[in-house]
Amino acid sequence: MVAIPDQLTWELVKGHNSFHRMKNGTSKRQGSITFSAEKGNLKSINMFKFSGIANSKAVDVVCTPEHRAQLITKTASKAGTCPKKTTVAINVNKDFRRAESVIVKQTSDVFYRRDLKAASLAKYTKVYQANRRAKGITKPVPVKKGRCVL
Repeated sequence: MVAIPDQLTWELVKGHNSFHRMKNGTSKRQGSITFSAEKGNLKSINMFKFSGIANSKAVDVVCTPEHRAQLITKTASKAGTCPKKTTVAINVNKDFRRAESVIVKQTSDVFYRRDLKAASLAKYTKVYQANRRAKGITKPVPVKKGRCVL
């Protein structure tokens, strides 16, 4: 398999790929937003900075079926033809502050995508909150409907 630069990969896949999710705005001024459902995309936004396909180094925080969090990093290994071997999953099962330090030590402290530090910590916060709700530790937030005052 021939290795090509990240920018060229982005130019090939940015307009059309199977992971695109278009959301139209409610008015002409708002326009439309293109989301992306690819693995490794930290914010699910169709941008080169967050793309898991186009970047040779990608970071993502995901929720497992057992309601735990995992930090997934893309490695620059020799297994370029076997995509399953190019990712490393690190379990983040500790309390919130220790898990936060694990994420920082695995990414920005070793100069691995330092620009995504804030986004990865923000996503871990949301995954942590969702896991606590799924386990029954925290009650779900009630949805406000209509104009009634409670």
